[in-house]
Amino acid sequence: MAEHTLKQFDLELDDLKSRVLFMGGVVEQQIRLAMQGLYEANQTILLGVEQDDHRLDDAEVQLDNVCNQIIAKRQPTAIDLRIIIGVQKTGLELEKAGNKAVKIARTARALHEKHTLFTPSVELRHLAEDALDMLRKALDAFARSDTMTAADVLQADDSVDAEYRSITRQLITFMMEDPRTISLSLEIMNMAKAIERVADHARAVAENVIYISEGLNVRHISPEEVRGYLLSQEGRQ
Repeated sequence: MAEHTLKQFDLELDDLKSRVLFMGGVVEQQIRLAMQGLYEANQTILLGVEQDDHRLDDAEVQLDNVCNQIIAKRQPTAIDLRIIIGVQKTGLELEKAGNKAVKIARTARALHEKHTLFTPSVELRHLAEDALDMLRKALDAFARSDTMTAADVLQADDSVDAEYRSITRQLITFMMEDPRTISLSLEIMNMAKAIERVADHARAVAENVIYISEGLNVRHISPEEVRGYLLSQEGRQ
């Protein structure tokens, strides 16, 4: 972020960045705990994820309020306005990602209450690690205003989508072979979908990084086209 004549404005923008990165850290922790509770059948951990959701909700509300106050006070334009708008959008995406962690924890807790020896019939941990890797890279791109790393995140989303589709096909096969597994398989599918949505929110964070830096809306542009555009911009500098 470029420095301004008003040093206080720079401090305010740095504060926004810190708030976003704090939220990202909370989201990552919540998802990891939800997956740990799922595979260890630890109801205490799972309940803690649900009860701790207010931290993200409160942080997102505070972030939004601070952004609105800065807009009202500073009346920013151009890149400064894009930063604030991008920060608001990023905060909302992180709050939504945190909601997915709660969904995983709530579903896992209910399944463990119904099935004493419950273990997912498909492997979800690898999908979760891939989604978390996307989230970490997106937050790193945000912290460093690194558009090429953000482009990597967009590319990675395709792999997570493919893995989710593979899990879905496995679960459908189980349900077709044994109708008694339908209810349980649908709940597992819901958790897999929540993980896949975490990756979607990470992608949205990466899209915001590119929007902030380039003023470019890449939601409907292929990752290859985004990378080509960014490389062409680097060549002009």
